[in-house]
Amino acid sequence: MAGPAVVLLSGGLDSATTLAIAREEGFAPYALSFRYGQRHALEVEAARAVAQQLGAARHVVAEIDLRAFGGSALTSDLPVPTGRREAEIGRGIPATYVPARNTIFLSYALGWAEVLGTDHIYLGVNALDYSGYPDCRPEYIRAYEVMARLATRAGTEGGRSLRIHTPLIGLTKAEIVRRGLALGVDFSLTRTCYQPDSQGRACGVCDACLLRLKGFAEAGAVDPVEYRGS
Repeated sequence: MAGPAVVLLSGGLDSATTLAIAREEGFAPYALSFRYGQRHALEVEAARAVAQQLGAARHVVAEIDLRAFGGSALTSDLPVPTGRREAEIGRGIPATYVPARNTIFLSYALGWAEVLGTDHIYLGVNALDYSGYPDCRPEYIRAYEVMARLATRAGTEGGRSLRIHTPLIGLTKAEIVRRGLALGVDFSLTRTCYQPDSQGRACGVCDACLLRLKGFAEAGAVDPVEYRGS
C-alpha cells in the first residue's frame, strides 16, 4: 500500500473513475466532496454511494456556500445551457463555470493532505472532452503544485512536493467510461446532470449530460442512470 491519497469526489463518472484508479495504484483513497450551494446537490449523495462502493478509507463532505457569491448557473438562478452542439460545448467558458471552484476545492484537499502526511491528491479533470473550464488544464495543475510547495509547512520546512494526479486529463470521455468499467465502477451510482428533476432523473440536454451520453455511446456501453423521458 502506497499510503493515503486525497481524492476529490464529486459523485460524477470522472471522479468515480479517478477514485478507482487511485485505489488500483495502491493508495488508500480519502474521498473529499463538497456541498457548496450547487443546484445539483444530489451529486453529494451519489458521492457517498460511490465512496462506499469503491472502498474509500474515509469520506468527508465539506460544507461551503458559494451561492453567497453566485456568478455561475450552478450557484445562482442563471439558466443552465442546454441542447448545445459538441463544437459549442468546448468553445469559450460556459455559464456553468463556478469561479475558482477547483482552486477552492484543491485548497481544502491540500490542507487535508498535509494533515494526513501525504503528498498525493487525485483530481478527475479532463482536457479533451470537457466544458471549457480554465481550471481543468495541465498548466493550471502544474502551477498549483508550485504554489503548494510555497504555501505549506510540508513544502517549506519538509522539502516535500505535492503531486496532483490527473489520470483522466488526456482521455476522451469514452476512454474514461471504459477505464471505469474495467475497474468495477458502478456507474448507476454516479450523477452528472446539472439540473436533475425532483426524482433525480437526468435532463439529458445540459452539457454534462451530453458529454456523458456521448462517452457511453462511443464506448459501446449503456448509461445505467435514468433520464427524463426515457
